Amino acid sequence: MMKPKGPIELAGIYCSSMSSYKRYLTREVSIGDLKMGGHHPIRIQSMTTTDTMDTLGTVEQSIRMIEAGCELVRITAPSIKEAQNLAEIKKGLADRGYHTPLVADIHFTPNAAELAARLVEKVRINPGNYADKKKFETIDYTQAAYDAELERIYQKFSPLVQICKEYGTAMRIGTNHGSLSDRIMSRFGDTPLGMVESAMEFIRICEDLDYRNLVISMKASNPQVMVQAYRLLVETMAKEGMNYPLHLGVTEAGDGEDGRIKSAVGIGTLLEDGLGDTVRVSLTEDPELEIPVARDLVNRYSQRKSVEPSLERIQLPTDFSPYAYQRRASAELNTFIGGHQVPRVIVDLSAKNLKDPSILTDAGYVYSPVLDKYSMGEQSIDFAYLGDALPSFNFPGNLKQLYNYTTWKNLINATNCHPLYTLKEYLQADKRCSALNLVRIEAADLQGEQFAQLPVDKTLVFVLETSAENGVQEQRQVFFDLEELQLDVPVIVKRSYRNISENEFQLFAATDAGALLIDGFGDGIWLDAPAIPTKLLLTTSFGILQATRSRISKTEYISCPSCGRTLFDLQETTQMIRSRTDHLKGIKIGIMGCIVNGPGEMADADYGYVGTGPGKITLYRGKEVVKKNVNTEHALDELIEIIREDDNWIEPSI
Repeated sequence: MMKPKGPIELAGIYCSSMSSYKRYLTREVSIGDLKMGGHHPIRIQSMTTTDTMDTLGTVEQSIRMIEAGCELVRITAPSIKEAQNLAEIKKGLADRGYHTPLVADIHFTPNAAELAARLVEKVRINPGNYADKKKFETIDYTQAAYDAELERIYQKFSPLVQICKEYGTAMRIGTNHGSLSDRIMSRFGDTPLGMVESAMEFIRICEDLDYRNLVISMKASNPQVMVQAYRLLVETMAKEGMNYPLHLGVTEAGDGEDGRIKSAVGIGTLLEDGLGDTVRVSLTEDPELEIPVARDLVNRYSQRKSVEPSLERIQLPTDFSPYAYQRRASAELNTFIGGHQVPRVIVDLSAKNLKDPSILTDAGYVYSPVLDKYSMGEQSIDFAYLGDALPSFNFPGNLKQLYNYTTWKNLINATNCHPLYTLKEYLQADKRCSALNLVRIEAADLQGEQFAQLPVDKTLVFVLETSAENGVQEQRQVFFDLEELQLDVPVIVKRSYRNISENEFQLFAATDAGALLIDGFGDGIWLDAPAIPTKLLLTTSFGILQATRSRISKTEYISCPSCGRTLFDLQETTQMIRSRTDHLKGIKIGIMGCIVNGPGEMADADYGYVGTGPGKITLYRGKEVVKKNVNTEHALDELIEIIREDDNWIEPSI
């Protein structure tokens, strides 16, 4: 595919369409025999966790990944010896009948990259540490000094580009939020703009040398930063006549439910934008377990109809930017919803046994028959939707009950109970709640006569529903329309799911609700899925709010997925640290297997636990080293002591 001439027009500034799904067309690149970008499928990849010098172990793990559906296998090559051994790994795979392209992962060693580019189909370099040293220093550059640094990078990077051209090797220019160079940080800050410019410097060198077999990534452990950076990258490339394929991933996403939700929020949001040509889900688990998660995310779009309109031009709200977070301004009602209140969580309990108080346990409330009282935690629902069913016991005082209007208006005692109306019911209602009135709406309603007649006051809350395949785009457009109508009514985003597995539910819900919350849209979420257990509805809802930084309810672990550089068992260590710290609400702890990933990749963490040698851990407060080379058996106790010194430690409840 030839390089496009002039700027590439984008309807939604950073994507081809903001009102319908349309995959953004990138240039085709070749990774060995594998084609990526253009009209090719979104490719799935992962990274080995074995020691690269363990040829047999790496071959065996690669085969497990390939059998699970991995289309590219990435292997770390931190030095010349590992780069050389890639040839043996490649031969070992070929001898077993596997010819999946290999990707060499390079950070600080240009000589290893130059060797690997002669041996495997693709190399990944990180512009933050390929030609720069990171010392966390702020440097005041003159323009001449900055230009001189760019020339230095040109000279250091050009040999690799020429080798890739000669051998037909592809390259990923992979910016990571946590490893921006001091030079980039000094000029652009720790921002999506800095991430984009870090990559663009290297892309421009490649273009100048007439090399375009490139894939680009903008990874961060914070999905909000990651999404903003990719969007800004696309717009920036388009203005310079570029449309390189995108490798999507949330780095250091963690493990289990949290890792899956965080990954889906970041990756899914961009897939909804039509962006992304290859996906890697970074979980602190065995790499073959990443593949089904990535596949579930990607498969959702394989049959999604891509609109073929003439390019639309969306008029975005004046206070909305896809490159910087700002929560939509809404009215604060009853000091409970909207405004500065955290987004609220609704769970449907209408089909449960409403004679048994224990049904609230999975909704975050624990009933003690002895004390005849409920206790609640950080993850307790705010509204229980009961429909037309009436409980035979008293609900806790801080849990609001939500009834269909026809049932609510006949309640004898409506304390803490609120009605849910259709739009028609609300207009014709002979009774309304003095505190909160929730009205169900869909996008089409905003164009109708009934909506125009809607009386707006400080009790009104919209429950925004959709049945559209492109529900994210439809609901996003409603928020744009509300801005144009100057309506600051709080909005609860409701999404419904039928006939899907629990894994799919979690990933799809994180995409659908997360894509709106990450842009500041939504004063609450309601995940409607009758076949999904209440406990999973609860944890998924709060997990989405946590991943979008909308409502913090637990400790966050920024843990890398492990690779051949890792100096300890990451899965075991993460679980050990979690077991003693998961009661520290709002604290972010980075768990990094080596110095490549820490402290840079845990830039968003409050505290860091980083492997720096066999049996040795270095502990961080933010980006500051607090204790070096602590013996592994004492490292967690020392970390807790640092948290205690900062007055951030609380004793776990028994």
